[in-house]
Amino acid sequence: MKVYRILSIMIILMFLAAACAPAATSTPAATTAPATSSLPDLGGKEVIVAVENAYPPFNSVDENGNGVGWDYDAFTEICKLLNCVPKFTEAAWDGIFEATAAGQYDVVADGVTITDERKKTVAFSDPYMTITQVLLVRADETRFTDSKGLADNPDLTVATQLGTTNETVGIDMVGESRVKSFEQFDGPVLALLSGDADAVVIDEQAGLGFMGKNEGKMKMLPITGQVPEELGFVFPQGSVLIDPVNKALAVMKENGTLDTLYKKWWPQPGE
Repeated sequence: MKVYRILSIMIILMFLAAACAPAATSTPAATTAPATSSLPDLGGKEVIVAVENAYPPFNSVDENGNGVGWDYDAFTEICKLLNCVPKFTEAAWDGIFEATAAGQYDVVADGVTITDERKKTVAFSDPYMTITQVLLVRADETRFTDSKGLADNPDLTVATQLGTTNETVGIDMVGESRVKSFEQFDGPVLALLSGDADAVVIDEQAGLGFMGKNEGKMKMLPITGQVPEELGFVFPQGSVLIDPVNKALAVMKENGTLDTLYKKWWPQPGE
């Protein structure tokens, strides 16, 4: 009987000890993406997103008049994560940074290269893509096979967009007198196709976009000594949107969304 009493007391003490013990913390299973519950909630805020609508496949207007492209898809996904509403607004490239700095736009989504010079006027998100500049030429071009061959022929001209890093590379390559700069991004490509220019300095991803829209009419050639550049979204300096957008980009990178969008707008052969 005494043994039974001792066992009973021991069982009671064991239950009491279990009840008083601190709750164990569970460790979530490893995932391929960070939890979205920790993302900021912007409460349905409208975000004015400036796009040029002349920079396929980043942004352009389709045959039905709808804005389409990587920028549209990417920022729509960002707003899904942050609970905001993107209001895409067409804007001319010329003066776009000054207008953003003045608060006319909340963000610019236009395949913009991050540079120290531009940081004097505006702020950038974390990089979302790395690009290389190339030469876009007509498909039947045989006078040169790279940037050196182009530069060595003084009769040849290069088309670029005004105020871009493409323009800077073009001037460094052949000199300012041989560079034709256009306000609209599709201007250089139209000049190339019409024979008014012999090459276009362009970001590789944008070049692929124009080649897709003009199948069989153009090809790309390398630019010697090109250093990869990083692209980012543009904000007014001190914008409260920078940190939330960076956190959303991190989630999209980890969960594969950015990779999926890249494959959608820059499909690889065989995909």
